[in-house]
Amino acid sequence: MYSPIKGRMVQAAFVDACYGTVFTKEFRTIKLRDKDGKILPFVISDIMGLEDAEAAGARTDDLVLALEGHLKDGYSFNPEGSLQKEDAFYNSCPTLNDKVHCLVSVLPGDKIGVMNGDQVHTVIQKLREIRLKATALKIPQVILMTMVDKACPEVNKDLKMIYRSKKIKEKMLLCENKLGVPMNFIYPVKNYHEEGELSNDVDTLLLYALKNILQFANDHVEYHMDN
Repeated sequence: MYSPIKGRMVQAAFVDACYGTVFTKEFRTIKLRDKDGKILPFVISDIMGLEDAEAAGARTDDLVLALEGHLKDGYSFNPEGSLQKEDAFYNSCPTLNDKVHCLVSVLPGDKIGVMNGDQVHTVIQKLREIRLKATALKIPQVILMTMVDKACPEVNKDLKMIYRSKKIKEKMLLCENKLGVPMNFIYPVKNYHEEGELSNDVDTLLLYALKNILQFANDHVEYHMDN
């Protein structure tokens, strides 16, 4: 993938373009650097994705532990059992740096409204469970709605049409209705997957979403420091 921060191709998180199942297996803390190599003052925690089956993908109780800062970097997710307190990868004394300060759910816009009833119920149920815990922890929550070019032919032709597209708005409304995340916290973005160079239009959407995510995360850190 391309990074608008570095201005070139990076591979911070591994992906699999061949199969629809999850590819990330470990809990990874990704530190980003700018063009000059300076570490930026935030990290991204990459997790195993949620599957549309009860006994597949990351377990919701593991993701709740991640929110609370109990998962150590490198923990391998196990769909058949969650992390226990006696395990080596359990962080019994998480600091503020270990905790999640903004929950970002990534949903493919071209798949929203397409999955069958059982698939939707399972994924939405998992997402709702995690959101409820995040809410109890007062963690802000946003949705990154990816693949907008695949979801709308008009947007595929011209990315500047993204906030004028009725199809994209319908997808955002569906996210709002299913998950309860307000429209103004749902960010439609385009993935880099065919491009050979950076695009200002793509970067603008990605950086706008990132800016807001970091502001929400900073608000949450300030809440902890004031209370």
